[in-house]
This record gives sequence, C-alpha cells and structure tokens, in this order.
Amino acid sequence: MTEAGTGGAGSGHGAPPGSTRLAWFHCFAGIAGDMALGSLLDAGADLFEVRALLRRLPIGGWTLDAAPVLRGGIACTRAIVRVTEAAVVPRRHADIAAMVAEARLPDRVARRSLATFAALAAVEGALHRQPPDRVHFHEVGGHDAVVDVVGTAAALEVLGVDVVASSPVAVGTGTTTTAHGTLPNPAPAVVRLLAGAPTFGRLLPVELTTPTGAALLATLATSFGPLPPMQVTASGFGAGTRELDELPNCTQVVLGSVTAAAAGGGQPVTLLEANLDDVTGEQLAHAVAALLEAGAHDAWVTPIVMKKGRPAHTLHALCDPVAAGHLREVFRTSTGTFGVRATAAERWPAARELSEVTVAGEPVRMKVGADRAKAEHDDVARVAARSGLPLHEVRSRAEEAWRRWAGPDGGRGQGTAEGGGDGSGQGSGPGTGSAPDPEAPEPEPEPEPEPGPDHSSQPGGPGT
Repeated sequence: MTEAGTGGAGSGHGAPPGSTRLAWFHCFAGIAGDMALGSLLDAGADLFEVRALLRRLPIGGWTLDAAPVLRGGIACTRAIVRVTEAAVVPRRHADIAAMVAEARLPDRVARRSLATFAALAAVEGALHRQPPDRVHFHEVGGHDAVVDVVGTAAALEVLGVDVVASSPVAVGTGTTTTAHGTLPNPAPAVVRLLAGAPTFGRLLPVELTTPTGAALLATLATSFGPLPPMQVTASGFGAGTRELDELPNCTQVVLGSVTAAAAGGGQPVTLLEANLDDVTGEQLAHAVAALLEAGAHDAWVTPIVMKKGRPAHTLHALCDPVAAGHLREVFRTSTGTFGVRATAAERWPAARELSEVTVAGEPVRMKVGADRAKAEHDDVARVAARSGLPLHEVRSRAEEAWRRWAGPDGGRGQGTAEGGGDGSGQGSGPGTGSAPDPEAPEPEPEPEPEPGPDHSSQPGGPGT
C-alpha cells in the first residue's frame, strides 16, 4: 500500500533535500519481527534489495518472500521466511554478533541489527541469570528471526529511514507457549524490553507482541506517541500469521519527511517528579547526580511547602520517554520515595557546539550558540583556583578571548590567523582548535634587513 514509488538504498524515498526521513510504527495490534518487515516491504522497500543485503550474512538455507494477504479486510504484505530443517539451530548472542560483523553490511544496518540482538541478550540474560554473551537464543536465534531482524534493518536502509518512532504498543493476555514452556502473555522478555514505553493490554489470548518485535522498538524507536508531524509519503501494513476476529492482525508503518519548519513540535520528553519531605540535602544532591549519570537530560530540585505547612522539595528529571522506566527506579533507590509522577512534554534545544580558549595558560571549554559563547563553569573554577584570579575575571577573559578569535561575525568556520592555526596562516574555526591566550606575550618583531645596494636600474635586475 505504498503511495510513492520504490527508491534505491538510502534514497530517502521522495524526501525533500535537508529533511529527516521518519518511520512511525502503529502497533494497535502489537508487533513482531515479520510484521515489521512486512509493513516496510508493503510501504515500498524493494524486496530484491533487501534480499541482496541479507545474502551478505554467512548463513544459507533460507528464503524470503512477500505475499499479499488480507487481515480484517485490510490489504497487507506478509513477510514469509522459510528455512531448511538443518538451519533450525539455537545460537549464542556472540555467534549472531559475529555473523553480522562478518557480513559487511551498511553501517546503519549493522548498528541497528546488533543493537536489537544486544537488547534481546541483555533481557534474556537477566531473566535466566546468565551473562549476555552466554545466552542461547532459541526462537530468536533461528534463521527466521535473524532474517526478520536484519531484514527490517535492511528495509529501513533501503527506504532511507533516519528516525524510527512508535505508537503505544498493544499486548495480549493469558499465556503463550515458547521453547521455555508455557509463559505469561505478554512474555517476560517483552515486558522488560518495553519498560518505559507506553503499552496497553487487549483482552485477547494471543501473543500480539513478540520479543523480537519488542526488541526492534526498544532499540530503534526514539519516541513513542501519536503520529508525529510529518509530510506523509508512504504507508504499509505488515500481516501477522493468522486472522483474528476481534481486530486486523497487522502492524502499520507510516513514512514521511520532517523538516524543522514543518515539524512545529519539539523533541518529545518526559518530565518525572517526586515531592520529598524526609530527605537530607546530601541525599538530594546524590539523587540529582544519580539521575544525570543514568541518562537524564537534566535534573534539578525546587523548594515547596506541602500539606500541614511542611517545607519540602520537588525532585525533577527530564528524559527521553524510553528512559522513563529506568529513571523511575533511580528516583526510588536514591530517595526512597513511594511514588513518581510523569508528564509528557516537548523541548526545543538550540544548536550548540564546543570550542576551547586559553586563559592564564589553561584550557577553558566554551559552549557556543548562534549568538553567544559561554565558558564552562568547571573549567573557570579550575583556572581560578590554579591562577589565583577571581572567577568573574577568568570568565570575562575567556569570553573576550573567544570574541577576539571568532571575530565580529562569530567566525563560523572561518577562523583567523590569530587563533588555532597550523602555521599556514589559516586559522581554525570553532570546535576545531583553540583561541589564543590573551595573557600570552606578543612575539618580538623580527629585525629589518640592512639595506643593500640598489640594483633596480641595472640590467637584469629587479624591475626590468
């Protein structure tokens, strides 16, 4: 069900120049590896190009076909992987990682595939109390699962997808039969893989989301929520194995391009908060540091007054939605709080880069934006302590050194002969070199050569 013609590998599939190519998976009926791959093939990924990338894997005994089917009356593509009996063998995570590395796949295909299997290994290792590299995959170690994961990564590359997003993920209920026996539905691996992602259950005794599908979302999706702002260019449906009476058993993918002007919305984030009236200042400082160490974009504390007039504090953390589950646990372990609340939000971070100047013979990092440069406080404090200069003086000298180096127009990539050059007279731009030390002594001028005899009027001399 593609609205645009198929494109070559990494072609962007009709995306305007300078835009970001996005794939949003709509998991209203869950997701599995073959459903993700089928949806991308249905949206226009060229089957022959996907097969060509898969054939780089050092394994044989498999075929991949795309079959048109109906699920709940919706036209879908079912990705069918057939393997020979000899190809059905359990593998360790280390074996699969070696196969992917040996295949010489495009960089994004290899990274996305390896990340998916690494997430599966980490979860399976935790569930079975084994190191990830020693985990033996059963269902997800066979040829079909390898083809599903690497095939999905290959299809994303063929379509030129830069960013993956997802809707909340549907899961079933009851029990499901696996190589480990009868397990609760959703499977324990699915629950762990989707920690921090929005999920919801359907009253269906069917495994709607498999560990492979959950691992693909856990590693590839950068955000979860409704359809992001985009210019839609194609869509497709990947069919599940069987027909369901209650809803179409398929996963939808929507492809589109996103530009800064068209997006309007900011980067999706989750704001986590907890009100605390029984912790010390030392505990609050430790909690802020632990949240930042665990991957929060930012963490801070504000004073509040709670019921009965008790002074207290609110601990805040801003994070990616997929990291919310892990950071909730950091809240609990670092403060002992009985609860954490979450709010969906957006942020619009300004573009910035890091550069470096020299003050009193010491390096000072500078955070450089479109219209200002700010010295890193830790560096300013270090230089002040070593040089004996006041903090404000070090900061002022650092900013002045930056202005002298960057020039009146900000020096974006133009540099000057004064700053960070290589001796060729071409200075280096921000982020690639260091500005000069304003305290450095001026070089002594070279002595002028003594005048010699004037040969300008003689034959063959200069000026003839």
